[in-house]
Amino acid sequence: MDVNKIKQRFEIIGNSPALHRAIEIAVQVAPTDLSVLITGESGTGKERFPQIIHQYSTRKHGPYSAVNCGAIPEGTIDSELFGHEKGSFTGAHEARKGYFEEANGGTIFLDEIGELPLSTQVRLLRVLETGEFIRVGSSKAQKTNIRLVAATNVDIQKAVQEGRFREDLYYRLNTVPILIAPLRNRKEDIHLLFRKFAQDFAEKYMMPVVRLDEESQVLLENYKWPGNIRQLKNITEQLSIIEHDRMITADRLKLYLPADRSSLPVLMPRESEERSFRSEREILYQILFDMKRDVNDLKKLVNTLMDRKEGMPFIEPDNQSLLDRLYQEQDVRFNAPISNQPQIQVKRVDDSQIEDTEEIIEESLLLQDKEIELINKSLRKHQGKRKLAAQELGISERTLYRKIKEFGIEE
Repeated sequence: MDVNKIKQRFEIIGNSPALHRAIEIAVQVAPTDLSVLITGESGTGKERFPQIIHQYSTRKHGPYSAVNCGAIPEGTIDSELFGHEKGSFTGAHEARKGYFEEANGGTIFLDEIGELPLSTQVRLLRVLETGEFIRVGSSKAQKTNIRLVAATNVDIQKAVQEGRFREDLYYRLNTVPILIAPLRNRKEDIHLLFRKFAQDFAEKYMMPVVRLDEESQVLLENYKWPGNIRQLKNITEQLSIIEHDRMITADRLKLYLPADRSSLPVLMPRESEERSFRSEREILYQILFDMKRDVNDLKKLVNTLMDRKEGMPFIEPDNQSLLDRLYQEQDVRFNAPISNQPQIQVKRVDDSQIEDTEEIIEESLLLQDKEIELINKSLRKHQGKRKLAAQELGISERTLYRKIKEFGIEE
């Protein structure tokens, strides 16, 4: 087996041992009909290996179909793979063959197989075990003779543990695994790939080939390449088109390399902060809890107002007439039963008690103008010092700050 001829035939660039090992496994398993699962990060070139397997198999004269499972909507994936009968669903104006029927006698490559819905996984397992499938809208089983090669960039074992992928299907697919190494683990191949892409783009755009000096070569090889070969090709094309100087320095190359955050120190949040920001739903919950605390602060303020004749005054005597007017306007008497008040419901509330939100909104709307007046008085008295004003009003400094912003009070 001449690996170099295989690489030349399928336009594979690289001399790393990991790449050569993957090619050797693909060629060795090709004459059999065993299922193959190709794993590797996105952009590593996994689509080349199903072609190697097909061309070196006994099915090389049969059809070859490549299907990207992640690009097909969940509602139509069964129809695309297994076909459908006329009238089986809205828009099914005629019967249609699926990929498994079209690829009979050949090879079918299912890319991004980790994106398959669980219901489709059941159908696929039946095809692999019995060679039978059923069109959507039909009850008649049909036979197909295909060789299946699958690929994925997700951790299938983790997906099995989380219940997103069937364990029996995983073991049926993973008869022969082929791992495609990421580009960061193939440093000796990075510059070779760059030169190949630079030559291709020079011919495409009819311009001189871009080259790298020694320092930029080191920078290129030490970059982490999260997008792998696809990202390297994209950056090479940008350099070929944009740069006037055909010799690329490290300083110029840095402008095209996104910041490598993988090597930066990670600031780990506290456990409570991490829980608070896991999802938008939990953020909303946190906001609601803060609002409840503010409501409690307001209730404490009202309770303190009611207890002023019981030896708990919270304001100076010169504000006494203002409080009397406040409750006279609402027809509220401190000695009158609360249930007799038609306009406002003021209740004693324990510090830990949370009342109905609708009642509190009604209460705050009726007292808003007087709240503004009390806050202004207290701020003037303490010369704008919010901490002292909040203590006098019987509310937290945070609540006072929020009310100043809400009511547009000038300090």
